[in-house]
Amino acid sequence: MKSINRFFYGPTPEERVREWRQKLRGEERKLDREIRNLDLATSKSRSELKQLAKRNDVKSARILAKEIVRSNKQRDRLVSSKARLNSVQMQLQHQLSMVKVTGAFQKSTEIMKSTNALVKLPQLNATMRQMSMEMMKSGIMEEMMEETMEGLDDEELEEEADEEVDKVLFELTDGKLGQAGRVGGELPADAEDEAENEAEMARMQREMQDLLSG
Repeated sequence: MKSINRFFYGPTPEERVREWRQKLRGEERKLDREIRNLDLATSKSRSELKQLAKRNDVKSARILAKEIVRSNKQRDRLVSSKARLNSVQMQLQHQLSMVKVTGAFQKSTEIMKSTNALVKLPQLNATMRQMSMEMMKSGIMEEMMEETMEGLDDEELEEEADEEVDKVLFELTDGKLGQAGRVGGELPADAEDEAENEAEMARMQREMQDLLSG
C-alpha cells in the first residue's frame, strides 16, 4: 500500500526529509575532508614561510603568505557553510514536526536564507540547487534569487590578503621578518633587556613599513 501511495503521490514528508538530511550529511563530510586538507597544506606552508624568512627571501615569503591568507579565508567559508548545513538539517526536522500538526510543509525563511548562502559555495552548488527545486515544489521555499549563483569573489579575497599579509608574515616569523630586508644578514638574537627589545621592535616596524611602501 505504501509503495502504491508513493507511486501516485510521491515520497511522504518523512521520506523527503530523510533524503534531504542524508544529502546534507554527505556534503558535510565532504567539507570536513576539504577542511582537513586545507589544514595540512597550510601547516606545510607555514613551515616553508619561516624557512624563506630565515633565508631573507622576502619576495617569496610575501607570495607564500598570501596563499596562506587565501587558504584561511577559504577555510572560514567552509566552516561557515558546514554550520549552515547543520542549521538546515535542524530546520528540516522542525518542518517534519510541523507536518504532523498542519499536514503540510510550511514556508521557512531560515531555510531559504541558509540555502541561498550555500549555493554560493562551488562545492555545494549542484546539490543545493537540486535540493532547492525539491523544496520549492514541497512548499518550503520560494523561488531563489539569481545572485545566489555568484561564486567566491576572488578580487575581494585578494584585497583582504593584501591587508593581512604583513600581519601574517610578522606573526609566523616571531616578529623577525624585518631582518629579511637585509640580504645576507642573520636573523637577530633575542634582546638582553627591555630597552633593546623596544629599540629592535621600532626598527622592525620601520622596515616593515618600507616593505609595504615598496
